[in-house]
Amino acid sequence: MNHEISAEARTIADKVETFVRDKIFAFEKDPRCEDHGPTDELVQEMRALAREAGVLTPHIRDDGSHLTHLETALVLRKSGLSPLGPLAVNTFAPDEGNMYLLGKCASPEQKEHFLKPLVEGITRSAFFMTEPASENGAGSDPMMMQTTAKPDGNHWIINGRKTFITGAKGATVGIVMAKSDDGACMFLVDLPDPAITIERVLDTIDSSMPGSHSVVNIDNLRVPADQMLGESGEGFKYAQVRLAPARLTHCMRWLGCCDRAQEIATDYACKRMAFGKPLVDHEGVGFMLAENQIDLKQAELMIDWCAKVLDTGEIGTTESSMAKVAVSEALFRIADKCVQVMGGTGLSQDTVVEQVFREVRAFRVYDGPTEVHKWSLAKKIKKSHGQLN
Repeated sequence: MNHEISAEARTIADKVETFVRDKIFAFEKDPRCEDHGPTDELVQEMRALAREAGVLTPHIRDDGSHLTHLETALVLRKSGLSPLGPLAVNTFAPDEGNMYLLGKCASPEQKEHFLKPLVEGITRSAFFMTEPASENGAGSDPMMMQTTAKPDGNHWIINGRKTFITGAKGATVGIVMAKSDDGACMFLVDLPDPAITIERVLDTIDSSMPGSHSVVNIDNLRVPADQMLGESGEGFKYAQVRLAPARLTHCMRWLGCCDRAQEIATDYACKRMAFGKPLVDHEGVGFMLAENQIDLKQAELMIDWCAKVLDTGEIGTTESSMAKVAVSEALFRIADKCVQVMGGTGLSQDTVVEQVFREVRAFRVYDGPTEVHKWSLAKKIKKSHGQLN
C-alpha cells in the first residue's frame, strides 16, 4: 500500500474546505439548528448545495470505491471545520460508518436497496446496538446484548429495547443488532416501522446530529431473512469491520472542529486588548494557544498513523483504541483552552467554540469511553508480558 495522499484526494479536500467555509459556516446561526440537532430540512438544503458543488459524499467515488483511510483523514478533517460540515457533505456519523460497513459486507441487493440512497445523501440511517443500563443491556460490552432474534419461517422476529440510538428519529435505514441462538446478528430494516417505537429523544450535551439520541422499543419486529447482514451469529464479525474505521473517522471530523476553534480563539487573542497589550502577548494565554498547536499536530499524526495501519488491511483494533483515547483527550484539552482564552465570549454561543467544547466532551464517550479503551489496552499489555516471560 502506498502511504501517500494522492493529488485526487488533496483536490477533493481543498474543494470540501472551500465549500464548508464559503457555504456552511453561515448556517451555524440558522434557527433550524435545534437542541436535538439540525432539522432534516436544513440537512437537505445544505446537501443540495454540496451536490451542486460536487462535494457530496466526497470520500466515495462514483464507482463505489473509497479513498484510502489516510486520504479520508484529510477530507473528513476539512469537512469538520464546522459541526454542520459533515452533515452537509455526507461524511457524518453514523452514516459514514454504516456506508463503510454496507460497502464491505452487504449483498448486491442490499447495497442497491439500503446503501445507494445513503451514498446519494437522500436519507439517513441509525445503528441500533446500545441498550439501557437499567436493564443490564449492552453498552461498552456488546456481549451483554439483551435484544433477541428468533427465526419464523423466512423471517426473523426481533424484540428488545435500545438507547442512545443516534439519528433514529427521521432515519429511513436501520441496522439492528440482536442475538439469536447462534450469537449476535445484524439486520437491515426499512424505517419507520410500527414495531419500532421511539419512546423519547434524550436531552444530551451535544447537538450536532439530526434526530439526536433516542430510547427505542422494538416489539415483534418482523424482518425478512434476506435482510440479515451475512449469516446468523456473525454480527460481531461485521461489527469489527466497522469498529476501527468508525472510531478513527470520529477523530478526523472533530480534529477539523478543533482546527476551527483554534482559529477563532487565536483571532480573539490577537485582537482583544487587556492590561495594555493583546491577550496573545500575555504568556498565560499565548502558552495555551501554543499547547493547542502541539496537541493538534499530535492528534493529526496519531490519526495518520492509525489510518496507515488500516490501509495495510490490518483490523487495527489496538491502534484505533490508542488513537481514539489520545485524540479525544487532546481535542478536549484544545476545546477547553479555546473557551478559556476567550473568557465570557467562549462561554457564549456568539461563536461556534462553545458548541465544539460540548461536542468534543461527548466524543470522549462515543465509541467507547477512554477508560474502556485503556482497560482493553492494559489486558493486551499483560498478555504480551506473559508471552515474553
